[in-house]
Amino acid sequence: MLPVGNRLRDAETFREVVRRGGRAGGPLLVVQLIDVTDPVQAGPVRVGLVVSKAVGTAVTRNLVKRRIRHLALARLADLPPGSVLVIRALPAAATATYAGLGEELDRALDRLTRALNASRDLNRAG
Repeated sequence: MLPVGNRLRDAETFREVVRRGGRAGGPLLVVQLIDVTDPVQAGPVRVGLVVSKAVGTAVTRNLVKRRIRHLALARLADLPPGSVLVIRALPAAATATYAGLGEELDRALDRLTRALNASRDLNRAG
């Protein structure tokens, strides 16, 4: 379970991350990441999930959500403070293993954090 401070529940922030955030993904997940705060006043990393009915029945969707939440919780410390993460499960996530979801999440987060760090470096240099 994600701590209350790390849950993304604000619809406006969800929309902002989906519109402006960097995106990476594969056949199981689409991950979007954005840094919405000043690094000096950065708050906790917040995570939001999107698991639509296309993923499967309510039981299947809840299983996928629990797995993704647990995977995200284990990776909070690796993300830049103040960043906001939205993870969208694709229909193939319903039949994926826990390890498969974790590998895809790791690949996407690695790609997104490298891009975020590169943009921060450009902002500092310019």
